[in-house]
Amino acid sequence: MSADRPQEPTEAFVTHRNLLFTVAYEMLGSAADAEDVLQETWLRWADVDLDTVRDQRAYLVRIVTRQSLNRLRTLGRRKESYVGSWLPEPLLTTPDVADDVELAENVSMAMLLVLETLAPTERAVFVLREVFDLSYDEIAEAVDKSRAAVRQIARRARVHVAARRPRAAVSPAETRRALEAFQRAVQTGDMQGLLDILAPDVVLLGDGGGVKQAILRPVAGADKVARLLATRQVRIAAMSIQPAQVNGYPALVLRLDGEIDTVLALRMDDGLITGLYAVRNPAKLSHMRCATSLRR
Repeated sequence: MSADRPQEPTEAFVTHRNLLFTVAYEMLGSAADAEDVLQETWLRWADVDLDTVRDQRAYLVRIVTRQSLNRLRTLGRRKESYVGSWLPEPLLTTPDVADDVELAENVSMAMLLVLETLAPTERAVFVLREVFDLSYDEIAEAVDKSRAAVRQIARRARVHVAARRPRAAVSPAETRRALEAFQRAVQTGDMQGLLDILAPDVVLLGDGGGVKQAILRPVAGADKVARLLATRQVRIAAMSIQPAQVNGYPALVLRLDGEIDTVLALRMDDGLITGLYAVRNPAKLSHMRCATSLRR
């Protein structure tokens, strides 16, 4: 990573804000918590003697990583008492996010759920190395580990993620076609149409946060998922459904009386839908009002 041109504290923070938010969001899966981490990062950055900072970008990434790790451990305790399935907070993203195929894949709902299966330090190392291409020395400073330990953690995390991530990269166009077919089938009650687009082992997850009605446990299997969606047809028909760019990929936004009720994202493998993620928790939908630009 090349050294930054020295900047004033505010200028440097603003310059790298989108990058810092992306690091925090990738680590936490929550835009609200990522914003809190950025506030904490700014407070610490404002007190730094810039004459001692060789690389402002790297220094800021180090602060945001450490704050994210602290927050991640707190979130882990919070998730233990969460009502129903916990899903990442969906982000309405700008078109340039989808243009960066690697970034879009790494901030997708499917990938964020895979990252949830990593331990906090493993997640930090994986994100900094695989997404942001930081050197092992820079990561070691950020997570307060030796270079050798970081290399081991990175290797372990890569193997773990590779076994769980989508089997192949899926283009936004392919995702869009699947969503359109899914939407038609659900709105018309076309059971066979649903079964044609759902993988036999598809899993549906719902997140209402104990505030909105949602399935409390995962529903697995094409037949079960299709039947459940068929029972929701009347409710779905009463909503307006709009395509949107969510976490770098096409998704569906369902509105009731003009307000966002549900954001539906999906995971695809081998041309079929293997994961459906329905976020209904109002606290997780607040960042859907305006598009976010993510950066590497």
